[in-house]
Amino acid sequence: MRSLVMGACLSALLLGGGVTAVQADETCNSPFTAALIKGQEEYLHVWTLGMKGLGDESDKLVTIDVIPGSATYGKVVNTISVGGRGEAHHMGFTDDRRYLWAGRLDDNKIFVFDIQDPANPKLHKTITDLADKTGFVGPHTFYALPGRVAVQALSNSKDHTGKTGIIVFSNQGEIVSTHPMPGTEMGGDAYGYDIGINPNQNVMLTSSFTGWTNYMMDLGTLVKDADAMKNFGNTMAVWDYKSMKPIKVLSVPGAPLEIRWSLKPGDDWALTATALTSKIWLVRKDDKGEWQAKDVATVGDPAKIPLPVDISIAADGKHLWVNTFMDGSTRLFDISNPEAPKQVYTKKIGNQVNMVSQSWDGKRVYFTTSLLGNWDKKGEENDQFLKLYDWDGKELQERFKVDFVALKLGRAHHMKFSARPNSKAIGSTMEVYRSLLN
Repeated sequence: MRSLVMGACLSALLLGGGVTAVQADETCNSPFTAALIKGQEEYLHVWTLGMKGLGDESDKLVTIDVIPGSATYGKVVNTISVGGRGEAHHMGFTDDRRYLWAGRLDDNKIFVFDIQDPANPKLHKTITDLADKTGFVGPHTFYALPGRVAVQALSNSKDHTGKTGIIVFSNQGEIVSTHPMPGTEMGGDAYGYDIGINPNQNVMLTSSFTGWTNYMMDLGTLVKDADAMKNFGNTMAVWDYKSMKPIKVLSVPGAPLEIRWSLKPGDDWALTATALTSKIWLVRKDDKGEWQAKDVATVGDPAKIPLPVDISIAADGKHLWVNTFMDGSTRLFDISNPEAPKQVYTKKIGNQVNMVSQSWDGKRVYFTTSLLGNWDKKGEENDQFLKLYDWDGKELQERFKVDFVALKLGRAHHMKFSARPNSKAIGSTMEVYRSLLN
């Protein structure tokens, strides 16, 4: 594993144009990415769902200038419409950070953007044959591996249930391998959602959500359908990363979503939040060296179905932001003791809130609003914006807001940071990888 990590690091440094192509980071990215932004991020890319009757109605990549003092600070500087509305959702960098992959959950298209010039991304490639070649649909998580990209799908083309798998691509977009999620033979449900890898432990964690039939259904209709509500994942899987084989299934009821490993050197534990049961779960080894999952905290009032969605862990592993979609709030948990997280702060961001991204230094926190096209709130409650807040350790102070409806852009969803080539904000690649290996 040490050689794999160092190989990814060195390849990023030695590939032609690799250093100048190095881009951004925040604390949910793969440990195999080439460098981290430890200073001021400079551009924010937002993968955006098209809205019927709004602008060109197309899904698009929206780039915003976040350089303080810039003439265009807090303004949209670039948009790339990709045509149609296919339920734009998540994004992820390649290990050399030259390319940003983005997927759509409905039509299964994958768009690869060249972000060597982060202020002016270019559409480099479109992958359209995922279902035909793999049988998996709903490309959700894009996770950098050395020279490759792991794509976690949410569903399948046969029956559109949550039974699915992982597809590994080369950085050039060719399929290398496929890996079905563990099913009943291991006590699993074969569902997928997110990916999180800890190179020190040679372990990959995956979480679980639901299939196409559910996530494309109107939320109001879905929650009234008792049978459909049974079709959500209740497990996480532990994989041997090097062999890409599942070794254990953990019971985590209630649709565990994002996975966040602690980034503090020496820590070997991860957290997730369950959307339907409003819990924070800790995954770590027990005294016998076995991976276990433990319910360690409650998020809001489960009786009111706050619907925990995205989470963001601080670089020092001491705090966790947790967004709750239904009440439009963010909550900060002190996780200094991961066995007993404590909520220490809350703030209402809007009528709804989904994604959260914090800077490496923890001083800036970004929020977007869209969850899924058919799950977002209706009418005046349908907030669609990006907001940036300063965080001083006590209070969030709003810096700016980009109203995606007023600008006729659509529904603001996933975010990624970037910076100009050779920016002082980008930390040392070797420094980052040494910290992972110590």
